[in-house]
This record gives sequence, structure tokens and C-alpha cells, in this order.
Amino acid sequence: MRKPVCLVTGVGPEHGTGAEIAKRFSDGGYRVAMLARNEENLDMLAGKYADARAYPCDVGDIEALIATVARVKAEMGAPQIVIHNALRSTRGSILEMDPDDLERNFRVNATALLHLARETIPSMLEAGKGTILVTGNTSATRGKANWGFFASTKAAQRILAESIAREFGPQGIHVAYFIIDASIDTPRTRPLMGADKPDDFFAKPSAIAEEMYKTAHQDRSTWSFRVELRPFGEVW
Repeated sequence: MRKPVCLVTGVGPEHGTGAEIAKRFSDGGYRVAMLARNEENLDMLAGKYADARAYPCDVGDIEALIATVARVKAEMGAPQIVIHNALRSTRGSILEMDPDDLERNFRVNATALLHLARETIPSMLEAGKGTILVTGNTSATRGKANWGFFASTKAAQRILAESIAREFGPQGIHVAYFIIDASIDTPRTRPLMGADKPDDFFAKPSAIAEEMYKTAHQDRSTWSFRVELRPFGEVW
């Protein structure tokens, strides 16, 4: 039998969250379609992960996203698991930022999720099963100064995911939203947060990927929707 297909957006540098998600599902026996803008990085990861393929795509370009998902289905088969990890974030005063940035954030964070669902749920319904997982964070639950353009679109993403879960959960489609209340230990984050931070301060991308893998394989009698992850020392 052919291995099932897992589609992951936002597959960035090796050891980052998206790359670790792709690696975990590859290790777990899936053929993985990796979507991101950096073709060179995707090709490098595809050479390291078993049954993983690179699909360069800017998910904020909705026409390109739809075409890429169609290509994945034609070349690999219909995804059984879809993980929307891509995000776009801009920070600053609402009086100073370009209003168009709100729309750009929304396209990546929410509109892309809508089209991923629309392009993959029909085949999941036909199969009687499927999973959609979304990487979120605490910005999806609260607005903060200088984060309005990001938080508002992540909140919309969370509500959209919940709406998809409520509509299609009874038909066998498991949707889960991961609220990551942490700084994630990625090649980009660590330098920004300071080299003096202890390892325990950060959430490990590999641990996030492991929790996603577990959630994707939950028994139907105990499905999760809202999954919160934070380091043991995080104040909340």
C-alpha cells in the first residue's frame, strides 16, 4: 500500500518548526509535500527526509497555492493530513504601519487556510477521514500593543479553524489548533532573544512536531481541538 500524504506549509530552515514537523511525519511513515518560498532550502530538506518533496510556493499568493495543492494531489496523491504552519507577521503602531500589511497577513494566516481546506477536504470526506492542524500562538487569543496587524489575523485563523472543525468533525475530519505560548528555539529566534537565555526558556521545534504527530493520531473518541503548548517555566 502507498504511504499516506502529509502536506506542510511554512517549511523553513532545518531544525525550525516547519522543518521538524516535516521530518516527524516523514519518520512516521508519511510522504511529505513541503511548501515554502525558499526552493533551495526545500531541496536540501528533501534530500534529507525520506519520501519528502519540495513544492516552492508563496502561500500568500492564493492562485499559486491552489495550483500547488493541485500539483501535490496529481504527483503524490490527496493529502490525508494538512498542516498550516506558514505565517506572516508585521509589528508596529497602527498609526504608522501600512494598512495593506493587514491584508497581506490575513492572506497568509487565514485566507490560505481557507483554500487549503477547500482544496483538500473533499477527498478527505470521500475517504471518511482526514486531519487539518494549524500552528497558532497566544496572539490568537489577545490583542497587544504593536501586534494588532498580526494578532487580529491569527484570531481570525483560530475562529476559522474552529468553524471548520465544527462543520466537518462530525464527518470524520479532525481539526486542531495549536496555541504555542512560548518563544520557539529556531535558528532565527535564538539570536533575537539573546544568547544568554537558557534552553528551558524556549519551546523545542522537535517537541512541537511530536505533539502535532500525536494529535494527528488521536482516537476518535478523544479528539482535541485547542492544544496549548508552553515551556514548564512559562508564566501564564
